[in-house]
Amino acid sequence: MIIELPHTTTSAIAKRLVESQREGGVITLARVMTLVIDAKEADFEAAIATANVASREHPCRIIVIAPQDGAEARLDAEIRVGGDAGASEVIVLRPSGPQVGHDDTLITPLLLPDAPIVAWWPADVPHECSMTGLGKMAQRRITDSKGDPDPGFVLQCLAHDHRKGDTDLAWTRLTRWRALLASALEQVTEPVVTKARIHGDMNSPSILLLGAWLKNVLGCEIEATYDASVSALQHIVLETPSGEISISRPDGRHATLSQPGQPDHVIALPARTLDECLAEELRRLDDDPVYGETLATFGGTR
Repeated sequence: MIIELPHTTTSAIAKRLVESQREGGVITLARVMTLVIDAKEADFEAAIATANVASREHPCRIIVIAPQDGAEARLDAEIRVGGDAGASEVIVLRPSGPQVGHDDTLITPLLLPDAPIVAWWPADVPHECSMTGLGKMAQRRITDSKGDPDPGFVLQCLAHDHRKGDTDLAWTRLTRWRALLASALEQVTEPVVTKARIHGDMNSPSILLLGAWLKNVLGCEIEATYDASVSALQHIVLETPSGEISISRPDGRHATLSQPGQPDHVIALPARTLDECLAEELRRLDDDPVYGETLATFGGTR
């Protein structure tokens, strides 16, 4: 069910939300957090669809801030419950004119009481997200540098402004790769890596973060190459005294793991969807120190 509230106020939205819960029997006590999506410069319907999938694992109240054009000080809104909101309840705020830019004021009356706040920027990553009105309120701040025309600059900004609770989905996309590499290194007689060669898509923040992580934990030389014809990380080779460890995923779905003295293994390693990455980050509301150390290495502050 979608309830449209044109030219409204946050107090009127909150009142109508309570009424819809009574009418539909929605149990708000089951909501474990408030997820606030700053959808400026983003496809807010796509962001809602992604959040709805993630909310099946993490029931939450979703508040979407999607400014609209216009000089008039106006706030339009939608409340989505039931089948139109996945496992959550969705509030879409469409401010215009002077209403834009006051995210903290807009969302405060709509937050779940005594529940963590998670902020997600699916596009247009703010260079100082923890200093924005929304960032100051949130315990967890999730950005996504993938798709930015200059991801290196964005990561530099994120490194300079990093605070506990920050993460980027370019890092989340590396979870399985990092686990495989760590496991493979444990089986090598001399787990000393002299050089890491990484190859994948152009302007990939994941490749930049993977290189920084390897440099941080292994202290090795990093060589990164890019291919405009591919859309994800393709392969990585670690050079060790015992031989090369490599993971190659040319089709984006299955990877071949090669290790010294062992037969090759073919494993399922599909490119992670946005739904999966967001759901993973919503599982943890504590800090990710490894991400912080990796960002610091990339930013040259270590």
